[in-house]
Amino acid sequence: MLPTPSTSHVPYARVYEPAEDSFLLLDTLSSPSETAFLGSRFATPTPTPLALEIGPGSGVVLAFLTAHARTLLGRRDVVTLGIDINRFACRATAETHSRGAGHGHGTFLGAAQGDLAGAVRAHAVDVLVFNPPYVPTDELPAPPSPPSPPPAEMAPPGRDGDSPTTFAEDSRLLALSYAGGRDGMEVTARVVAALPRVLSARGCAYLLLCAGNKPEEVKAGIRGLEGAGRLWRAETVGTSGRQAGWEKLQIVRIWRDL
Repeated sequence: MLPTPSTSHVPYARVYEPAEDSFLLLDTLSSPSETAFLGSRFATPTPTPLALEIGPGSGVVLAFLTAHARTLLGRRDVVTLGIDINRFACRATAETHSRGAGHGHGTFLGAAQGDLAGAVRAHAVDVLVFNPPYVPTDELPAPPSPPSPPPAEMAPPGRDGDSPTTFAEDSRLLALSYAGGRDGMEVTARVVAALPRVLSARGCAYLLLCAGNKPEEVKAGIRGLEGAGRLWRAETVGTSGRQAGWEKLQIVRIWRDL
């Protein structure tokens, strides 16, 4: 079993704490079937693969991928990048790497604050990982505002050393990590629609879904995507293996045949 990066430094009042979904991603990425798939996918020496995680949160998955790049993708020259709308998550992700990926095979580029993959260069991503806000909710939380000088009555800075926040802002930041809107799919649908633009010709994506997201419908929709004249494929490659109400989890791999 590959070591899991420590996230004991992460301010969980503001950043999503690793849970069953996070560990399912780790188990799936390191499973024999997926290491074999990724190893064959990226066997060609060039170019260097770029792995992007959207919404890395604590950074546990991205740090794991960086630290174990040779085992997971069959090569050391993997570069990794995180994009998160939560600035505290960006800081936590960078800290998780600095603490736990010092012996890593891959190269961590950093964690940038942004909205999903809108700023990513077209066809640049070889491996995309997304543990989305998948819980069905009546509405999506408002995105965070740019930092501004806080009033005196606000709470002191957290242990991550960033500016102080109110309880309401902390709650909204956490809601951004789980509240998915209608069918829990409003955010995920944006990423799925962007895959033909974001992924390279050899690119693949790992998407986490719960039963409430109607995963069979999601996979059928992915197979109908257009791009480069090749059919898109979407198959479940990992599951939580037990029923937890409606929240039975699965990992869907999305790719096109080379």
